[in-house]
Amino acid sequence: MNRQRQKQTIIDFNIFTPSLLIILGVSILFALYTDESMALLDSIFNTIVDTFKWGYLWYALIIVGVGLYLSFSKYGQVVLGDPMEKPRFSLFAYASMLVAMGVGATIMRTGMAQWSEVAIDPPFGIDAGSAEAILAGNAYSMFLWSFQTFAVFVMVAPAMAYILHVRRKPKMRISEACRVIFGDRFTDGLGGIVLDTLFMVSILAGAAVTLGLGTPIVTYNLAELLNIEVTFPFTIIVTVVWVGIFSISAYVGIEKGIKKLSTLNMYLAALLALFIIFIGPGLFIMDFFTDSVRYLLSNYLNFSLYTHSMELGGGTFIESHTVFWIAYNATWAMLHGVFAAVISKGRTVKEMIMTYLLAPVLLGWVATGVLGGMSVYSHITDAVPVLDIVQEEGLEAAIPEVLSAMPFAPIVLTVFVIIATVFMVTTLDSTTYTVASYTTSRDMSKQAPPKNVRIIVAAIITILALSLMNIGGLPPLEVLSGIMGIPIIVIQFLTIYAAIKMMDEDQAWKYNVRKK
Repeated sequence: MNRQRQKQTIIDFNIFTPSLLIILGVSILFALYTDESMALLDSIFNTIVDTFKWGYLWYALIIVGVGLYLSFSKYGQVVLGDPMEKPRFSLFAYASMLVAMGVGATIMRTGMAQWSEVAIDPPFGIDAGSAEAILAGNAYSMFLWSFQTFAVFVMVAPAMAYILHVRRKPKMRISEACRVIFGDRFTDGLGGIVLDTLFMVSILAGAAVTLGLGTPIVTYNLAELLNIEVTFPFTIIVTVVWVGIFSISAYVGIEKGIKKLSTLNMYLAALLALFIIFIGPGLFIMDFFTDSVRYLLSNYLNFSLYTHSMELGGGTFIESHTVFWIAYNATWAMLHGVFAAVISKGRTVKEMIMTYLLAPVLLGWVATGVLGGMSVYSHITDAVPVLDIVQEEGLEAAIPEVLSAMPFAPIVLTVFVIIATVFMVTTLDSTTYTVASYTTSRDMSKQAPPKNVRIIVAAIITILALSLMNIGGLPPLEVLSGIMGIPIIVIQFLTIYAAIKMMDEDQAWKYNVRKK
């Protein structure tokens, strides 16, 4: 009888059910009224951009400053777990999982083709399509994977890791982290349910969008390799295959699944980069990478705080896109924070924050330098008219054209598809594992989330993404997930305050540190 009762309560339906109903309700509404929904959301988002553009830009910089403060103050030495125990994972495995979770397959898209959108509509008064516009575009692509992005991702983690590994709370939830602020009545009541439901809605929406956006990266290139057209049945087949892979990975757990795939992908990515440099325009790529880093560092504050305020008639591509990127990242901050908390047992606060600030940034810049350099070379040598293809068909269509222009194109396409697939798998199995951890009623300080819950979550994400791709409801959900970053930003600062307050209450910076 007790065993049957435990099975019945393995999922906390107080937050799981309303979250799922909200996502399904919104998705159905968008499916029935796609054009109207998109117009409404675009209007809301444009209003937010016009009104709070400055606020988003300052928020991203402030969150970097807060991360540096926590890292190099007395709080940075606090161990997230028993100070006498070694970290759960080696530094390489730990960084690999953070990279796989942090950049995912999106880096394959932005790294190779994002520069083109900036080159078409450049900032700073630069002439469209010029050499400087192209260089600014690649530098901006690097900027997207810089310190603001990963500071936004990691700054929920200190509070979540502290309640899990130090205070050993059974539930690893935002509401539990905020208990120190709002008290027991709020946390155990409606307020806690609202906070946790908001987290779940943002993550389920974001996961579905990520699967929907990541699928074309694989399907377009796989179709080019197989010389077939991209159709919805073909998209379903590709999606089902990698859903099966990430479901298995999430099922077997972190050590046997996520860690191994993440470290494997780091080796594959390094091999692809070296292969492209040696058989492709290696000298141009290295020179262009150097120029891109120079341009980025010289204009880092320009990218970070650019609002184009003196042009009242309208802005350029990067103003609205930067705001969307920051808001979208804020939506994912909860997920990244929870996952980073799970795998950071034995790490100090400083090690956790600085690893997330540095390792994905390094990978993002190198990937953008290699992939962006390859596509820019194809464009300026007239091998592939990248700007024309992007304007007519979109970013995804340009990627296989660039890869096909490389020597040993079938090999390059094959490895590119494998890496993109593994990146998507590691991102989504991390998502599945985290959502399962969040919704289970088990004591997460003592055991992993139930395997059957992980499979249920994987199935929900897959069905939702495929349904949206089929009925055209994905673009509105993408914008909605960006808009949802607004309340998430507030919650993020609450968790930062909660982390500091908990460490002060326990004097963790004195007692929960490694002995010299």
